[in-house]
Amino acid sequence: MTHTGHELAADVDTALEAAEAFADTYRDYDTGEALNRIVDPATARALPASAIPSRYPTVHEQAAHDLDLAATLIVDAPQAHLSLTRLLEPDPAVIEPEGALVFAALLHLAGYRDQSQFWFEFAAGAGSSTAAFCLTLLHQKRAEHRTAAHWRAQALPSVRPPVRPAPSMTPACPLLPDDVRRSLISRCWEGRRPVLPARLEAVIHSLPVAPDDDFGDIPRPDDTLTRLSAPALA
Repeated sequence: MTHTGHELAADVDTALEAAEAFADTYRDYDTGEALNRIVDPATARALPASAIPSRYPTVHEQAAHDLDLAATLIVDAPQAHLSLTRLLEPDPAVIEPEGALVFAALLHLAGYRDQSQFWFEFAAGAGSSTAAFCLTLLHQKRAEHRTAAHWRAQALPSVRPPVRPAPSMTPACPLLPDDVRRSLISRCWEGRRPVLPARLEAVIHSLPVAPDDDFGDIPRPDDTLTRLSAPALA
């Protein structure tokens, strides 16, 4: 496929590494391991590297795909459930960029494109370079190159304030059911847009909202989100 001069990086893995986007909150996350969890049910073997989709013909399409993949990796990370739980802690003096990042990724996957931007910006403003990287892709997708360059600079660790590191312990349960996480990554692997099952989208669409002049009605997280992997929803 034709490459353009505005491409941010060869693929999302390279981009994440270049920006060290996962360094602050997802330092233990193995992108390759997540992708290799996608197996052929008939053979129970990892799909070959040749199954990875080729690059997209335009930088905008590539950025859209890379943002989908980044959001998928965020909600798939072992710390996602714990980070979101910490966002719901009642202490108003504590800002949880990691939890805001996870919530933004969930909103993106549920189809809340503008509203997810609000939460990505919240997380980036609180110190998440991962969120700044996602905003880079979001604006690159829209051909807003100057704004994309701004957030790309913000994604560099040298300009980000320190963030309270997420605990390295594995949470008691993943944020999403295993089959949902597998489906999301599989769709990205195949070059398709990842989507949440209708039952989980319904939960997210039922969240309380608050009006915002720039982004409209903004969903607010509540403790329903910490039960997305419960059998009743799975």
